[in-house]
Amino acid sequence: MENLSKKYIAYVGTYTSNGSQGIYSYNLDIKSGRLEQIGVSSKVDNPSYLNISHDNKFLYAVLENEVFNGEAGGAVAAFRIDQKTGEIKLLNIKGTKGKAPCNVCIARDNKYVFVANYNEGTVSVFQVNEDGSLGSISTIVEHEGSGPNKIRQTKPHVHYVTLTPEEKYLCVVDLGIDSIKFYEVDRKHGSLIINDKLSLIIKPGSGPRHMEFDPSGKTAYIITELSCEVLVVQYCVEKQTFDIIQHISTLPKGYVGENICGAIHISPDGNYLYASNRGDDSLAIFKIEKTSGILELVGHSATYGECPRDFGIDPTGKFMYVLNQDSDTIVTFKIVSESGKLEVLAGDIKILSPVCIKFISL
Repeated sequence: MENLSKKYIAYVGTYTSNGSQGIYSYNLDIKSGRLEQIGVSSKVDNPSYLNISHDNKFLYAVLENEVFNGEAGGAVAAFRIDQKTGEIKLLNIKGTKGKAPCNVCIARDNKYVFVANYNEGTVSVFQVNEDGSLGSISTIVEHEGSGPNKIRQTKPHVHYVTLTPEEKYLCVVDLGIDSIKFYEVDRKHGSLIINDKLSLIIKPGSGPRHMEFDPSGKTAYIITELSCEVLVVQYCVEKQTFDIIQHISTLPKGYVGENICGAIHISPDGNYLYASNRGDDSLAIFKIEKTSGILELVGHSATYGECPRDFGIDPTGKFMYVLNQDSDTIVTFKIVSESGKLEVLAGDIKILSPVCIKFISL
């Protein structure tokens, strides 16, 4: 049950080439689901994907560019979150030494930030200072190889980074070489050590994009951008296994148009999984069988906009916010807890090129 005494804030990352000003912040009314804009960050270029430290004190955003400060590569920005108002204040910006960084995650102890550099096929690891600002790069790992898709897979394309639930390993999702690589994190030096036993090669041409662990930490779900599937994978840190147990399509039966997948998220109670289709412009809704992690398709919901690049579920699990990048809207849905289905609410939010949404409670 939601805590009505808490203050809920949403942060939205955007592409700024069409006139957006940066990262937008909103008050979230947890009774109605309404978002009310309260601010925008100092101007930074293309703060597309965001992540928030586990203590809710800092926000990190990749600046998805090809050049930063006259050198090849994008950047990552660190912000401090005001614990009373939710306002974010820029601390510093550091180059990632990799082009088009597209995802970022933070260790639970706030000591390291990990960045996926899409065009370079690399991961940059940053040390974090005590005040939350970014320190120096401790290591960069580079992937090699290619995939069968002659347009999208001519080289590695690291698309997502996330830590395993116990944070022993960094999972690196590479769309270009159809792999999820596991790296042990050296906490003393900030280096990454490959674990070939856990690392997974999937069906050629699938193009894995994002992944998420369920609340139990025993099952991971990987969405493939090119083959439009969700892979269900059982994870066991003790046995060092990461095994696929299911492939399931994100598309409606009989769909024949062009489509690429976007995001994947699990409801806070672990009962439902959602995946976005860009082309069909829909969300696939799956029920999660808690014991096995197997998915059962519940149905699809229209996103009422074009190119649902990402979406987010508020911390209470009551509302979903779909970011339609090409139609410049955020569409709000109420989640029906008994079925996982979505009911669209009135009043789209107009925002230029929205990409990613994250929430905190204060």
